[in-house]
Amino acid sequence: MRPALIGLCLLLAACGRAELYSKLTETQANEMIAVLQSAGISATKTEAGEKGWTLQTDKGDFSRAVEVLHSQGYPREEFASLGTVFKREGLVSSPTEEKARLVYGMSQELSHTISEIDGVVQARVHLVMPDDKPLAETGQPSSASVFIKYRNGANIETQISKVKALVVNSVQGLKYENVSVETFPAQPLPTVARKDGGDVLNANLVGVAIAGLLLLIAALGYPSLRRWQQRRNAVARREGGV
Repeated sequence: MRPALIGLCLLLAACGRAELYSKLTETQANEMIAVLQSAGISATKTEAGEKGWTLQTDKGDFSRAVEVLHSQGYPREEFASLGTVFKREGLVSSPTEEKARLVYGMSQELSHTISEIDGVVQARVHLVMPDDKPLAETGQPSSASVFIKYRNGANIETQISKVKALVVNSVQGLKYENVSVETFPAQPLPTVARKDGGDVLNANLVGVAIAGLLLLIAALGYPSLRRWQQRRNAVARREGGV
């Protein structure tokens, strides 16, 4: 009987929840919960051992939760580093491949650094570093383009000169005037109340709870009913033997 009760409680507790993201760090999960709560969406985190943390919300809020998190740049992108880009694989790369890896690794590290600035939702850095041609009369200069998506209210415009300086000082031979920074506002964080889908979900949960209660009553009453039937059968056998 006890296992049945435990199973029923777990079923009712898990009903109506949907997994948003998994393999998160606790910090990532906390940040995402804060964003969802600011938008009026309930969310919880569950530890999954070595697999990190799992983020859950009501099934009726699933689509809206994903939309809200995406608008705020969550889950955060995993950036490569120069160490991972140039990880030895046992094969000898050509100079062209080595340079391509270098450009990619530098772009990733710069994107990661800029994305850590307060108010930045998403950042991309695109580097153009032409091949060195010693015999060429005029060499094409290096250039960089920076894309920044920022939260509403963040004063990113005052940081553009610092972003340019950061990129210039990270790329050898890159000039300040050859760095362009374009900023774009992210969608405002919605703060409206839960949609009607949440009310429908609540109604469904009530139905499930009633069904679970009936199942619980049946489970508790079955032993008594069986004992009553056994006593009745015993009485019938005694009377039949008289």
